[in-house]
Amino acid sequence: MREAGVSGANGPDRFDPHDPHDPHDPYGEEPGQPQDTGGTADAPRIPTPRASIEDTGRPLPDLAAPAPLVLEHRVLKSLLGAWALAACSPEETVAVEDHLGDCGSCAEEALRLRDAVGLLHAEESLDLDPLLRSRVLEGCLTRRPARVPVPAWASPYDAETARLDALLKDIGDGEWHAPVRLRWYESGDQVSRKTTVAGVIAHLTSVDGLVARAIGLDDPLGSPAREGLGPAARTEAYWKASYFPPTRAVRVPWRDQSHALIRTVSFAGADATGTGGSGQLPISYGDFELSLRDAMTDRAFECWVHAGDIADAVDYPYEAPAPRHLNRMIDLAARMLPGSLALRRRQGLAAPARELVAAGAAGRSLRLEVEGAGGGEWLISLDSPGAVGSAEREVAHVALDGVEFCRLAAGHVSPDEAAAGQVGDREAIRDVLSATAALSRM
Repeated sequence: MREAGVSGANGPDRFDPHDPHDPHDPYGEEPGQPQDTGGTADAPRIPTPRASIEDTGRPLPDLAAPAPLVLEHRVLKSLLGAWALAACSPEETVAVEDHLGDCGSCAEEALRLRDAVGLLHAEESLDLDPLLRSRVLEGCLTRRPARVPVPAWASPYDAETARLDALLKDIGDGEWHAPVRLRWYESGDQVSRKTTVAGVIAHLTSVDGLVARAIGLDDPLGSPAREGLGPAARTEAYWKASYFPPTRAVRVPWRDQSHALIRTVSFAGADATGTGGSGQLPISYGDFELSLRDAMTDRAFECWVHAGDIADAVDYPYEAPAPRHLNRMIDLAARMLPGSLALRRRQGLAAPARELVAAGAAGRSLRLEVEGAGGGEWLISLDSPGAVGSAEREVAHVALDGVEFCRLAAGHVSPDEAAAGQVGDREAIRDVLSATAALSRM
């Protein structure tokens, strides 16, 4: 039997697309049907699909939806857990959801399971990462350099003040009065001063004022008579000038001052290494001086150390600085060690020099190896501050972790407590570790 539309080329069933009255045209009019005269017409006929020549006359596949799964109640109930986890097959999902519309007990159980699934995730901290701002800024600057870049020697201060500010924004009003004990070394003994979190920020503000005054900014102490005061005397004067104990109100002046310092040294136009321009401007600390670039590293170091003191007081997690910033802090401390050792020798707190040499000449040396991120090796001259460290004249070797070395330089651990590997001249090792602790101050 022939199928419609597949007769021979000359047969009577051939469809002529140009004949509007062809009886086999699905879009033409059916023979014998009345013309539309404007009245109510019958609904148009939708033709059934026909097989084509291309499919060799085979009928089209049946596109009807498959029959739904028919499962017992106990099976559907056992699938509720998988359904809540979105682990069912499409057919099982349809069967379960149809069942939930008819079974109240299963619907309640499914709701409880779906709520429980929402709790099945790893616990996450609500605290923002203190390094988030630094990472965002670093990502932005790598794409588009700043028009006025921050000098490399000021970057540690920029990062550490930002991290401390993030900590301060995250603590409550009551925590600003949490007790904090500042610790440092004087004349070979560890001393301490009790204050509060707000008192620590006031201390940072007053000492940062040494740098601010030197580069033409306002001194937070405000009086010319304050010139010549060291960090400890400035802090005591700043505390006494307040009618009431410091509160969280000290944060805004401190942060405004830190922003002004970064902005000013950036606009000063010093080169990236700080070997010229404003980087060599002397900053007086009362009984000693540092160049501006070293003073900014010193302020970054103290900001990190006291941020750690605050974090301990309020039970807040706090990490070490970025490795490149930590390396700058360690390098500054290592370069200051010969001077600290000479000062202790003049005070009678260190062994006498054994071999005095001319400035710039090689003398007896200790190899300081600082391990971990930001570490390195330094040759410390032992007998003359102006001498040059020499590997050929090395008499001792000390190895410490980077953070442990910084804690020693901050006066937070004693030379005897510092975890250090030691080889060589014991006297030289003891003098250098003690000179490291003597770098600390209030």
